[in-house]
Amino acid sequence: MSVGKRFKIASIGAGNVGASVAQYCLEMELGDVVLTDIVEGLPQGKALDLTEAGPIRGYSCVCTGTNDYKDIAGADVVVVTAGLPRKPGMSRLDLLEKNGQIISGICENIRQYAPDSVVIIVTNPLDVMVYLAYRKLGFPANRVMGMAGCLDSARMRAFVAMELGVSMKNVDTMVLGSHGDDMVPLPHYTTVSGIPITRLLPPDRIDAIVERTRKGGGEIVALLTTGSAYYAP
Repeated sequence: MSVGKRFKIASIGAGNVGASVAQYCLEMELGDVVLTDIVEGLPQGKALDLTEAGPIRGYSCVCTGTNDYKDIAGADVVVVTAGLPRKPGMSRLDLLEKNGQIISGICENIRQYAPDSVVIIVTNPLDVMVYLAYRKLGFPANRVMGMAGCLDSARMRAFVAMELGVSMKNVDTMVLGSHGDDMVPLPHYTTVSGIPITRLLPPDRIDAIVERTRKGGGEIVALLTTGSAYYAP
């Protein structure tokens, strides 16, 4: 990014997650946002809505919507949220083939129009999509990353706080591994105001929190029936 130029963020996918990404970036005034989607009118409409929210929410960054990848040219950061969402009963891996095709096509456009960007993948199955994007883009490893551990840790923090009736701000957790059923929540590294939860909760309640953390995304999918989590992706 050159001196005097405002940071440019491209959000590829204008669904619930993509629009939420755009909103967060605008409200934190991280930079101007380009909302991109293949559905005509969708990114334009959401971008206009977000722009009109600026005077109310107090941000001055610009949001534009487009169906043309040329408009992501010069983006400093590209966040990829495009892809099919999970439905009840589906695992993240069930999305592998279709979303793999989508990510491959998107990577071609990123490589062409935003070759100097940092790329953040949100599309599921996350770990596989990040590796696919890394291979397709040919970027250095430190410029291709995925959003995962922060969400899994946040879910565990929320569940611990709900169980104990404490503030989520006082809970610290650690979740390792893939973003899926094989993740590894670490109760012994989970504390409330510095106190390990192993001293605050019986083993059966801790086991229940660990299992709920692993199934956290699926729980939301089952409740929504027509979509997946997007406020806390």
